[in-house]
Amino acid sequence: MAVRLQKYLAECGAGSRRRCEEFISAGRVTVNGGAATLGQSVDPEADRITLDGDAVLRDSKVYVLLNKPKGVITTAQDTHDRQTVLEIVEGVRARVFPVGRLDLDVAGTLLLTNDGELSHRLTHPSYGVDKVYLAWVEGRATPATAQKLSEGVDLEDGHTAPAKVSVLKHAQNATLLRLVIHEGRKRLVKRMCASVGHPVRDLFRVSFGGVSAEDLQPGEWRYLSAEEVAHLHKITGLS
Repeated sequence: MAVRLQKYLAECGAGSRRRCEEFISAGRVTVNGGAATLGQSVDPEADRITLDGDAVLRDSKVYVLLNKPKGVITTAQDTHDRQTVLEIVEGVRARVFPVGRLDLDVAGTLLLTNDGELSHRLTHPSYGVDKVYLAWVEGRATPATAQKLSEGVDLEDGHTAPAKVSVLKHAQNATLLRLVIHEGRKRLVKRMCASVGHPVRDLFRVSFGGVSAEDLQPGEWRYLSAEEVAHLHKITGLS
């Protein structure tokens, strides 16, 4: 049965669908020995598909939960020789890729998988998947500040979607905020907080889609349970 090439690559764990489109555009993918084209359809049962010369075959689906430490890059490789999340989970039994990303200085819950369709749905804003953060910010933020963030603020790339923001506690010239967002824009929490005069000092992602790595030490990982996988499929509309 024919399927779009980028969809097939994502299903095989080569990366997110968008990343697979980049592979095709860069000429790294071939079909039956010829250069692949974006939007091309393939028959996985009959066509030979390669990425960087290696055959691309469907693997059984693997789902990994990592408590990402600070100082680790959320990419497959880094040009500055910094540690990547894939190096931390190198014992995983299949080639996986991160679902979304966490900045170098942000720790917490990170999912990795070879399930391209689930990754696409978890990160696409139309599915509204919640991401929960704890942020220590500068200054004494008030409930009014939290309400302003909840209603949305204007950033250079547009108004932010409604969120759930609450003040948890205050310390010396700092405030701990809890934020629940579902957008995936780059550095969104940091930019939101800075826009209301409270730059982020420290940021931790508590959970993603209701799955949390709080039971893991920084740098530890585990496979998701069957119940956790079923939950992620349910909230993204996958059977």
